[in-house]
Amino acid sequence: MKFKIVLVFILFSGYVRAQNVNIIPQPKSVVNGTGQFTFSNHSTVGVNDASLLPIARYFQKQVSQSAGFTLAVDNKDAGSVIHLLLTNGDPAAGAYSLKIVANEITISSSNRDGVFYGMISLLQMIKDQPRGETISLASLTITDTPRYQWRGLMLDESRHFFGMEKVKQILDWMAYYKLNKFHWHLTDAQGWRLEIKKYPKLTLIGGIGNYSDSIADPQYYTQTQIKEIIAYAAERFITVIPEIDMPGHATAANKAYPQFSGGSVEGYPNFTFNPAIDSTYQFLGNIIKETSTLFPSKMIHLGGDEVALGVKAWSLNPSIAGFMQKNNFADVGELERYFFKRVADTAINAGNKVLAWDEATGTNLPADKTIIFWWRQNLPGQLHLAVQKGYQVVLCPRLPMYFDFVQDADHISGRRWKGVYNTVGSVYGFPERQMQNNEDLQSKQIIGVQANIWTEMIGSEKRLDFMLFPRIAGLAEAGWTAPELKDEEAFNNRLKASIKIYDAANIYYFNPFDKFFHDEAIDFGPKIRKMERPADQNIEDEGYRPRRRHGKSSKRTSHSSKHSSSSKHSSSKKSSSSKKSSSSGKSKKSSHKKRK
Repeated sequence: MKFKIVLVFILFSGYVRAQNVNIIPQPKSVVNGTGQFTFSNHSTVGVNDASLLPIARYFQKQVSQSAGFTLAVDNKDAGSVIHLLLTNGDPAAGAYSLKIVANEITISSSNRDGVFYGMISLLQMIKDQPRGETISLASLTITDTPRYQWRGLMLDESRHFFGMEKVKQILDWMAYYKLNKFHWHLTDAQGWRLEIKKYPKLTLIGGIGNYSDSIADPQYYTQTQIKEIIAYAAERFITVIPEIDMPGHATAANKAYPQFSGGSVEGYPNFTFNPAIDSTYQFLGNIIKETSTLFPSKMIHLGGDEVALGVKAWSLNPSIAGFMQKNNFADVGELERYFFKRVADTAINAGNKVLAWDEATGTNLPADKTIIFWWRQNLPGQLHLAVQKGYQVVLCPRLPMYFDFVQDADHISGRRWKGVYNTVGSVYGFPERQMQNNEDLQSKQIIGVQANIWTEMIGSEKRLDFMLFPRIAGLAEAGWTAPELKDEEAFNNRLKASIKIYDAANIYYFNPFDKFFHDEAIDFGPKIRKMERPADQNIEDEGYRPRRRHGKSSKRTSHSSKHSSSSKHSSSKKSSSSKKSSSSGKSKKSSHKKRK
């Protein structure tokens, strides 16, 4: 009996120590060993397959930046002490094993994704240690596999444009948190940001303006820049998926090519494409084909949402009404489904899967070629219908996966849903906490989760960071960690330990453990909002002590210092959005309401 008690104590002690490994997302299994491995400038990284060399060099670069060590890379694994190995094992993409013993470290997987994620776990452990001539890591064995294969983040660059360097920084953090799908919202009512060579006016005219300044100089990505970002993402095992919004949210495109407009209604000028003329489908088909050639993901998001905002214009157009009568369409909803099926067929025939918001669930699309993004948490029937029809589904409901929502009760810039906002804890608890009674959650057709960053109220990099961090860490756990392994207290402890990484990277984040650590970053609205700390607030609870506070003012920073070189196509003129949107009182606001 005494032996059993001692054994239980030893096992429990090992479990507690395992939970103190500061890796986000939480690995599936951590078993502690004895002894420790010591990193130094003499450590060598080896691979057993040439395809792993880019991962070894990525690790080499990251360790140099974070720890100051210059590791050697051995392309034959001879004499190395850190081994990156392709082996037989768990076939799931991203699954890996990481073993640290006194004289070597081994990361193994049946696929390159897994080797990369094992390397990321090791990198997080290194970054958690203080810099010095050597770094010691305790012996342990990690066995890990992701819960979902779609762990996504969407960035809206139509409303406000951020540019290549910021996108690359976001991709770096996605890789750090093992996120693997970058959904790039490149077209909408406020701006067209993707160069289409067949239709240059899409960017030269459609790229003019943004949500806060309708006459800002055109900002967009050239195809050369797109290819650079796709390659940068691929090195980090991230797939880039473009979104070309249709048939609604088309104002920018119609500004450039008005002959394809479906008409205007109050508040929504030229919001839709004209569904009644063949030239519209030829125009959009050419765009889809050129986009397909540019993006190797073979997935195109075609939007399909909120068409109802401008669809009344179809009813008021005699030629569109005549087209409906000729084709025996009962209403504009049937015409909308006809439109979407036709453009989806074009995308599919070009070798793509079609991705769409949950409004498209009503369209009869091929189940094996369609992924639905369920965003309207108030309409669970849309999720159920998508599952019934055999579509794959990505869960990205406004609550809690919209990162333009505020994340604290005291924040004033951003959205709420009937008073509810999105904390890092609510993101961490997704989807079980919000969908515990929804049987569709158990469906194998649910392929993952995604957070969406709509940028109507985000015009600066500072605010973008404030809205993204630390919720991106909660997103990582929602996409990777099995529900039975979740422990929010343990997550919070790991997150507290990780905040020093944000400080080192000069990230202006929201601190959920001390909301006065950084003032709310506000781009549009009150310019200064100084929050005073209550005199009786104890910020050192649970052993947490803030290290430093960044700037005390929440004044908006100028776009020009952050967006001038990479965020606009090759023009040397200063962006007008930099000059105009820095003062919300003088900016020309778009007439469109908030997206979603």
